[in-house]
Parts: sequence; structure tokens; C-alpha cells
Amino acid sequence: MKYISPGGWFSLEYPITWHEFEDTEESFLFYNPDEWTGNFRISAYKDEADDYGQQCIDYELKENPSSSLVKVGTWECAYSAETFQEEGIWYTTHIWVTGKGNISFECSFTVPKGGCKQEAEEIIKSLQVRKEGVVHPKEIIPIRVMEIGGVNTSFEWASTTVKKLMTKDFTSSEEDLESMQQVMDSGRFQPQQRMAWENFGIAFGTILVNEMDGMEWVTVVDGQNEYPALQFAHSDMVIDPAALVWEKARKKLPCDLKSEFRRIKREAEAVLDDLNSK
Repeated sequence: MKYISPGGWFSLEYPITWHEFEDTEESFLFYNPDEWTGNFRISAYKDEADDYGQQCIDYELKENPSSSLVKVGTWECAYSAETFQEEGIWYTTHIWVTGKGNISFECSFTVPKGGCKQEAEEIIKSLQVRKEGVVHPKEIIPIRVMEIGGVNTSFEWASTTVKKLMTKDFTSSEEDLESMQQVMDSGRFQPQQRMAWENFGIAFGTILVNEMDGMEWVTVVDGQNEYPALQFAHSDMVIDPAALVWEKARKKLPCDLKSEFRRIKREAEAVLDDLNSK
């Protein structure tokens, strides 16, 4: 699975059974939630110096007597390991400090004592710096923690608004489309209130995910634009529900959620038929 960092500083690949999880603001955490083999963390730092990455490697080798210079794929790294005990269980954290140009990385992999560090080394081998000013092709990756947070916040606003104005529960099902449509058509929200319309779009997207098997949230990285979207069955069918609702509101056009739902459902069925015929 591919991961592209927020802002597009770097990319890496991790095992298909792993997922990203929330961590500190400056680091990104990955592991297999079903069969835990270790926590992989990566932090990236940028500086104006063109050799900042090499400086960080040299500094780690100088200041940490237990570190040594190793090569992981094409990356030269200052590597060290430390063992500790937590709640009666012994663990080992493997640490790699590496970098290239003006970017430095600190990677760590915490495993049970005696555990293998190969999974982390494979991730580091896949690490790539995405240079500024380079036009990268549009990519779709598993939804990042950052976008999950945004989706949850938007959905919470939309569902709370519908419940408050309609005095009805909001269960993220197809039945909620009518209530949300009434709120959108009520005139309470002006065309220029972009955030409100995008929030309704995200709530619409959540209903699509709940009602259609194979529909899932992803993150789209398209140049400087990074946003949550929907992808059906890992196909080319990609929907930006926030933009779908916002664009109609901005142009003062009607947005019939039930019609959009039926249209998307038909397209998804056609995609599924095509995939099954292959």
C-alpha cells in the first residue's frame, strides 16, 4: 500500500495488512491491527540547508555511541537499537536516522524483544523524497488519518445540523437523504457558505459508503490538492462528494440527493458487472 505524506514531502509503501493510525503531530504510525508484529513510526524534518539529511546522519553517528552506519536499500542510515520493559514485557526499538537533500527522516520500529526488523527495512527501502516543483501524477491512496479526522468533523456537523433542524435521528442510511435534502433546500444556507455545503457532501458520502458494498473512503493527492474521496471496488470510479454538492450550490443549481444516489448506484452496478465479466 502506498502512503504520501501530507504536503507531499515523501512517499513510502507498507504491507497490505497494515494501516495508518493516529500518533503525535510530527510522526506517522503504521502497524497490522489484526496480527501485531511491531509499530513503525516515521518523522520527517525539512531545513534550508541542501545537505541537512546528511548532517542529521553525521550528528547521530557522533552523538550516539551505539549507532552505526548501515545501508538499507539505497539509503545510508545511522542505526541503533534500545531494549526496554513495559508492563513486564520486553521490547526492542530499532531506530534509523537517514535523509536526502534538505529532508531528514527518523524511522523507528518497536517489536517484541527478539522480533524481526525486516518489515521496517522493506518500508525504508521504498521511501522516496518528492521534490518540490516536480509535477507528480494524480494518485489515490488509502485514506490518511488526517482526512479521516476531516471526514468525521464534517459528518458530525452535518448530522448534528440535520438532527437539530428536523428533530429526527441521523443514522447515515439512505432514509436520511430526505431529511438532509429538506435542510439543504430550506434556504438557511447561502451559496457562498462553502464549508456547509461540503459538510453535507461528506455526510452524503458517508451514506454511500454505508449503503454500497465496495465503496470506501480514499485520499486523492493531485498536485497541491489533497482531499478525501470515494472509490468503488478499487476501480476507476472515484467520487468527490464534497465537490459534488458544493459545485451545485456555488452555481445555484439544485442538488437532488436521491437522484445522485440512484445515479451513483447505477454506475457502481455497471462497474461491478464489468469487473465480474473479466
